Amino acid sequence: MRRLVAAIPLVWLGLFFLVPLLVLVKISVSEPAIAQPPYLPLFDWADGILTATLNLGNYIFLWEDPLYLLSYLSSARIAGISTLITLLVGYPMAYVIARAPVSRRNLLLTLVILPFWTSFLLRVYAWIGLLKGNGTLNGFLLWTGLIDAPLVLIPTDFAVYLGIVYTYLPFMILPLYASLSRLDTALLEASADLGARPFTSFLTVTLPLSLPGIVAGCMLVFIPALGEYVIPALLGGPDTLMIGSVLWNEFFLNRDWPVAASVAIVMVVVLALPIAILRRTQAREVE
Repeated sequence: MRRLVAAIPLVWLGLFFLVPLLVLVKISVSEPAIAQPPYLPLFDWADGILTATLNLGNYIFLWEDPLYLLSYLSSARIAGISTLITLLVGYPMAYVIARAPVSRRNLLLTLVILPFWTSFLLRVYAWIGLLKGNGTLNGFLLWTGLIDAPLVLIPTDFAVYLGIVYTYLPFMILPLYASLSRLDTALLEASADLGARPFTSFLTVTLPLSLPGIVAGCMLVFIPALGEYVIPALLGGPDTLMIGSVLWNEFFLNRDWPVAASVAIVMVVVLALPIAILRRTQAREVE
């Protein structure tokens, strides 16, 4: 019975991660074609002989065309800055929740996850109404006299950062709260008894012990933000270059599935490093 229960996640990962990944790898080494589907079969059986045609030119094309490298770098920059902002915003919120009376924590955590009760797409669209030229924010600033003309807030990189931080903030707060709520307050009392100021106690006790939560939160924000497509498409400008948009264009506009699959495989490989860091941190936390 225990083996059956343990096999369930393996079967789940095999069906919904490994099999799609293998299909993607197969497409990435296929020859593009004007057909349905738009690539040639990888294996061919003729006259009793099985032949396989591997086309690594898609990966070479990614290396030679600077568009893809710039897309990866731009995506990493936007995802990194967004993750840093999310950490700076989320850490104080998680700290306040962890230090709140036990009777109030559930209410505060509910407020954190409350945005998930509405559609992700609707939440992003709501920012368009708030940030556009005749939107709520510009209307308020004009009404107060702080500005004389509407600010161009959308489509800009600022709107993309704002959308990513807003969308993924709960993913940062929850692991931070898990780390901070388990912190032994006796350590802080001992630090104060030894003469440390509150800020010194935070830097030498709280911050190091909450490092697993920081790493987990950063990975949970950085990884999906790196391949984000909807937020840059709705809030970003024409200069907002992210790999998710490039991937969508290759799949649906150019119908070059082999190149699109190659882009996705390279992104998976790039993400494997932070995922390995996350798993290692989680293993240390369990120990």
